[in-house]
Amino acid sequence: MCLLVPGKIISIVDALATIDYGTEQRTGLIVEGDYAVGDYVLIQGGIILQKVPGKEAERSLNLYREAIS
Repeated sequence: MCLLVPGKIISIVDALATIDYGTEQRTGLIVEGDYAVGDYVLIQGGIILQKVPGKEAERSLNLYREAIS
């Protein structure tokens, strides 16, 4: 099973975005779509799949933090 956790884009260089998850940072490839610093996104296999609205991302992150603590 795979759990997708939203992360926040903190930088973009060419087609590579750096995503901050609070505890770690990873890079994701932008294959299609318009993304900007500050967007919350979901990544699978190193590829950015979609944006997540900010309020929805924060809610999901809060639930995730509660579940792992």
